Amino acid sequence: MTAQVFIDGAAGTTGLEIADRLAGRADLSLIRLDDTRRKDPAARREALNGADAVILCLPDDAAREAVSLIDNPHTRVIDASTAHRVADGWTYGFPELEPDGAARVAEAKRVSNPGCYPTGFLALVRPLVVAGLLPPDAPITVNATSGYSGGGKAMIAAFEQADAPDATDTAFRLYGLSLGHKHVAEMQVHAGLTTAPLFAPAVARTYRGMIVQVPLPAAPPLEELRQALQEAYQGRPLVTVVEGEEAGAMSVVTIERQAGTDRLELLVFGNEARRQARLVACLDNLGKGAAGAAVQSLNLMLGLDELSGLRL
Repeated sequence: MTAQVFIDGAAGTTGLEIADRLAGRADLSLIRLDDTRRKDPAARREALNGADAVILCLPDDAAREAVSLIDNPHTRVIDASTAHRVADGWTYGFPELEPDGAARVAEAKRVSNPGCYPTGFLALVRPLVVAGLLPPDAPITVNATSGYSGGGKAMIAAFEQADAPDATDTAFRLYGLSLGHKHVAEMQVHAGLTTAPLFAPAVARTYRGMIVQVPLPAAPPLEELRQALQEAYQGRPLVTVVEGEEAGAMSVVTIERQAGTDRLELLVFGNEARRQARLVACLDNLGKGAAGAAVQSLNLMLGLDELSGLRL
C-alpha cells in the first residue's frame, strides 16, 4: 500500500520543490487541495489527519497551528519552518549529523527540517567539536552566501521582476546586520557550542546554490580537520569530503558548485605556516538545504529507500 503524503504549503518555493521530487513515485501518493480549499480550515484538518506523513512548508506560526490540528497518533510530521528546530520533542532532521541520526529520524513522529545555512555550518563544525578540535566555547564566525531563491517568492520577484516592490539589480548584498538571525540558536544548539556563532549571511544574484564558510584563525593541522570530517561522514552517500590533494589544487570555489543536487560537499583549505584554515560547505539552498533534506527524512520515516527521489 502506498503512503499518503500531504504538503501543507505546497504553493511555496520549498513546497513546489518537494512536490517535484515526489512526483511519479509509485511508493507515495500525494494528497492535494485545490486553490479553493487550501485555506479552508476543515479541508486542511482533514488532509493533515488523513496523511501518513505531512510536510509543513509554512511560516512559523502557521506551522505551529498545523501541528495543533493533527489529533491522531498516526500522522508523522516534517516541519520545514524554523518553529521547532530547537523544540523539545522534535528530532532534528539531519540524518548525517550524529552516528545514530538516521535511526532517530526513522523512528521519529515529529521531525524539524534543518535550515539551509545551518546545514552547511553544522556539517563543518559539529564533528570538530565532537573530536575535540574545536572547544565548545570557541568564538566562531560563519560567512555564508545563498542564491536568491532562499528568500522565497518575494525575494525571487525582487531579483527577477523589474516592477516588484523591492526590485533590485544588485549582484550581491549583505543582510542579517543586527546579528539576530533566527538560524543562530539552531547553529549553537546542534553544534554543541556554549557561545553563539557570529553569523554573517549574504545573497547573490544566482537562483540557487550556497557556500558556507567557517574561518579558523588558530587552526589545528589541516589533515586533522579533514580526517575528522571524513570519519564523521564515512558511508553517508550525500556528504562528500574533498581530499587534501584535490582541495590544494583548487583556486576558486563557485556558489553553483552543488546547485541542482541534493548533495553536501565539504572542503578544508588553509595555510599551515600561519595556522589558518577555511572550512567550506557547498550545497543547494533548495536541495540539501531544504526540499532534498525533507524528502530524505520522509524516506527514512516511511521505511523507504533513503535516496529515492533525490538528485545525486
